[in-house]
Amino acid sequence: MKKGLVYRSTGSWYTVECEGVFYACRIKGKLRLKGIKSTNPVAVGDWVIFEVDTLAVEPEGTIVEILERQNYIVRKSVNLSKQTHIIASNIDQVFLLITLHNPPTYPAFIDRFLVTAEAYQIPSILVFNKLDTYVPEQKQEINDLAAIYNAIGYKTLKISATERTNIASVELMMKNKVSMFSGHSGVGKSTLINAIAPDLNLKTAALSDQHQQGTHTTTFAEMFALPKRMKLIDTPGIKGFGVVDMKPEEIGNYFPEFASLKSKCKFHNCLHQSEPHCAILQALDAGGIAPTRYQSYLQMMENDTTYR
Repeated sequence: MKKGLVYRSTGSWYTVECEGVFYACRIKGKLRLKGIKSTNPVAVGDWVIFEVDTLAVEPEGTIVEILERQNYIVRKSVNLSKQTHIIASNIDQVFLLITLHNPPTYPAFIDRFLVTAEAYQIPSILVFNKLDTYVPEQKQEINDLAAIYNAIGYKTLKISATERTNIASVELMMKNKVSMFSGHSGVGKSTLINAIAPDLNLKTAALSDQHQQGTHTTTFAEMFALPKRMKLIDTPGIKGFGVVDMKPEEIGNYFPEFASLKSKCKFHNCLHQSEPHCAILQALDAGGIAPTRYQSYLQMMENDTTYR
């Protein structure tokens, strides 16, 4: 038996690293039957116990146990709406790449992602990419959007992956950590990774002219070991991001700007919608809570599936 780290998941095969050797592993059949509701019982970032196949020509094995996860982040499965898909596990931080256009990243998408990361206790950093493509008015729009999240307490970075603007700042934040990169297809994840680690030479693709959406250049999650003890998890581009297994009364707990105020609401079970003497609504009226954030909260409360 060996202990290893899952670097790659393709659905049926997993690449597991142990003492510098990469093993192609399958899952032991019984592992699928332990009540795991996700479409992928083993995720990139998992620590696993596996048996080595001593008869195989190349390093191969069978995963027999998944060790306890420090954390993980999930989304609704694309094909099976009642199931979840674990994007990655044992993450120190996640970088959410955002673009104003080509493709557009809407506040509702950002907020759904942040709420999910908060629920699974994963620090998030918002990275506004393609700075070199914006006119002054658009740069101001980016500044205004970043200011909303800075005021809440989120870290933000403004970068141009193609021109290497502020790439050193991203690298500094990644040092000695496992970082996940996420965002819509086409926001520049692969271009940013190539700027940080040119030797990887990840495939990039142009945007679809018809819909201004990215094409999927990453089809599965994969971890890369980089210098300065950086580990990076690249993930497939995601179109929508639905929150999973969250009761309406819990959603407000994952909006940091609500947390400090909700104790001042008249009713302890206040849902911050139309209740009298609601501290959240009062803060909204006073400009202390951004209207876009509150609108995202209402959409999540209504379980609106038309998010983007």
